[in-house]
Amino acid sequence: MRKYKPKNNAQKEVYYKDRFYVSPRILREPITNDAVYCADVEMLGKQVKIIESYLERGTLVIWVEKDSIYSTLATLKTIGYDVLSELSAIDYLEQKGGFEIFYQMLSLSRAKRLRVKIFLRKGEKIESVTELFRSADWSEREMYDMFGILPLGHPYPKRILMPD
Repeated sequence: MRKYKPKNNAQKEVYYKDRFYVSPRILREPITNDAVYCADVEMLGKQVKIIESYLERGTLVIWVEKDSIYSTLATLKTIGYDVLSELSAIDYLEQKGGFEIFYQMLSLSRAKRLRVKIFLRKGEKIESVTELFRSADWSEREMYDMFGILPLGHPYPKRILMPD
């Protein structure tokens, strides 16, 4: 038989141990570790202001200002990042008062990935990039549905999932 444990405070006890587990942060490496990314950042830096750039697990991450997102992606498209594979937002309203928006880019010719990030305060607007990448159409509409962020100049700003 199992050993008897009194259950008079069973509701107060935690039934799992890692309740407040904080996952470790991904290490940020300098971009000097990759010559291709160094050249890309240098070329992009001539066109737009780069706030921060680093490598995370072999992917280049670039932070730019929200007003320069269209020109940033247009420049990256001319460099060779011809696929916008993902676009979404992360809700930081409680902690920082806004959203982190990221654009995941892919260069098929060089087999390189790049992530462009911006921070958007609550109530601010960004420009739509559907003219550059048709794949941004549904992602921007989903961002409107889930977070209420509707990019300016979107060709068909209709909700996908949520009711009007």
